[in-house]
Amino acid sequence: MIDRNYALRMAAYNRWMNQNLYACAARLSDEQRREDRGAFFKSLHGTFEHLVSTDTIWMDRFKLRRVGPMEPLALSFDALRSRREALDEEIAEWAGSLEAEWLAGDFRYYSYAYGAHFSKPGWQLAAHLFNHQTHHRGQATTLLMQFGIDPGPTDLPMLPD
Repeated sequence: MIDRNYALRMAAYNRWMNQNLYACAARLSDEQRREDRGAFFKSLHGTFEHLVSTDTIWMDRFKLRRVGPMEPLALSFDALRSRREALDEEIAEWAGSLEAEWLAGDFRYYSYAYGAHFSKPGWQLAAHLFNHQTHHRGQATTLLMQFGIDPGPTDLPMLPD
């Protein structure tokens, strides 16, 4: 099982990586960011939108706010970047508030994506939030490399302290 320190470290890592990838993406034109490159969410912009959408849904669930089906964001790059920054702050605050009881207990939620109710340990869902970001940022890194932009080190141990 994970603990608050793990969540705090992963929140810091996510913020660092998101800042880096958005800075790299800012070097591209909007047309390039939105170009269908055959990725799972087609483009770099689509990948960023997916992460903002899903992270918002998880934060809404974890904070017991109303959650509806995922809707397309249709945000400009600058608006998406601002939303990502605010979301990374929210995730860091949430990570800092995690209690061992919440992590050890079951968390019940409804998934519109799967059309079903689930009950999973809190620690598993917290770990999923961070793992999901890492997975799709790997795709974003590949898309940036296809444009000749090397985002540099992406490994967790490279996170500046």
